Amino acid sequence: MASLWTAEAVRDAVNGQGEGDWSASGVSIDTRSLEPGDLFVALSGPNFDAHDFVAEAFSRGAAAAIVSRPLPAEGPLVVVDDTLQALTALGAAGRARASAKIVAVTGSSGKTSTKEMLIAALSAQGKTHGSAASHNNHWGVPLSLARLPQDAAYGVFEVGMNHSGEIRPLSRLIRPQVAVITNIGMAHLEHLGSQDAIAAAKAEIFEGLGTDGTAVLPRDSEYWDFLTKAARKAGVETIRSFGTDEAADLRLLDWAASERGGEVHVALEGREMTYHLGLPGRHQAMNSLAVLSAAQALGAEIDLAARAFDQLQAMPGRGARQEVRMPEGGSFTLLDECYNANPLSMAAALGVLGATQPATGGRRIAVLGDMLELGSDSQRFHEELAENVTANSIDLVFLAGPMMSHLAHRLPEGKLACNAETSADLPGPLLQELRPGDVVLVKGSLGSRMRVIVEALTASEADEAKQANGG
Repeated sequence: MASLWTAEAVRDAVNGQGEGDWSASGVSIDTRSLEPGDLFVALSGPNFDAHDFVAEAFSRGAAAAIVSRPLPAEGPLVVVDDTLQALTALGAAGRARASAKIVAVTGSSGKTSTKEMLIAALSAQGKTHGSAASHNNHWGVPLSLARLPQDAAYGVFEVGMNHSGEIRPLSRLIRPQVAVITNIGMAHLEHLGSQDAIAAAKAEIFEGLGTDGTAVLPRDSEYWDFLTKAARKAGVETIRSFGTDEAADLRLLDWAASERGGEVHVALEGREMTYHLGLPGRHQAMNSLAVLSAAQALGAEIDLAARAFDQLQAMPGRGARQEVRMPEGGSFTLLDECYNANPLSMAAALGVLGATQPATGGRRIAVLGDMLELGSDSQRFHEELAENVTANSIDLVFLAGPMMSHLAHRLPEGKLACNAETSADLPGPLLQELRPGDVVLVKGSLGSRMRVIVEALTASEADEAKQANGG
């Protein structure tokens, strides 16, 4: 197993005290996912203290552990004043020694999908390292940087935020050559107060770019002028655009839904190209344009990048599509979008449902939970979803949560199947209503707990699989 960090390099990076000559092949902050050979960083928070799991980390094969106090342990320790600061320092050291070309991605929605597309596109052309899951915050970004191999050709990092001022230090830590903003929507409006403030917070990503860096921006956005001015103010000289606007550098000409994604037709620098994208939805086609623009800015071959899109598959909670067998026979299609939601991503998901053709006798069914952190305009945002329901020919709607009750009152007659207080109240009525051929979308903010609905819908298949494996 290749060495990622030596004992000396770690101690130097984090200004830590310790003894022993060891090497680590990875970095972990969670014993549940720790691999043998990992360096374990014992973070502490208001509701947990990972120092309690250092012994377990060593029992699972950790090479060493970074701690903020001496502990009896079955392995080498690196003692520091603050483990989060140490992780940040380790991430900075990982970035400093890397020769990889780096891209950072932010936006109100589509960050993780765009990041995964970039990883696929760049992996076809060189060793590529990317953020795992949604490791995009004050500990996720340093952790991802600390895992960056020295011999990687490309690095892809996702940057998120809930409040103003959070992206700035992360971008400065990443120091990307290319920064991508997917869009400016209404996510976290409760904390930021206005869409203008959201745009300003996303624009903080430019502060990590050097003057020779490239900003990749959505040309169709009403914040195009604001973002370009912010990039120029930060000293960014090169700006590339994507969108449907005729002035876009990379322009979407057409998108057509396919059985497992869509066909994308684009124009770039006087030529046209068509490729298949394995992710469903026109919004994903738009994200793919941002990816191609970023890949080109990094010096990658754009045709190879586009070919890599064909093998992409949506992730659980982020658009994964599953055919679910029903106990009485037949099956229905499940579109799992339960990870998160805001007005922009909700409209996109309802668009995917509208573009998905039910089988004979089937219907389009939307199962929606509250969109959270939308502030004083939350009621309006939920009410306005009625337009998306109508525009996408959705037959039945199941709703959960106090804010979704506002949508219930705006739905056309005959559309509302159930308006429940919580997501836990929906599986029973939904399972009774389902019939073969239906297409079911499940979406809501993470705090709406829509995962319980996905689990209920797939429980029969999970039980069958368990029995088949002798469980």
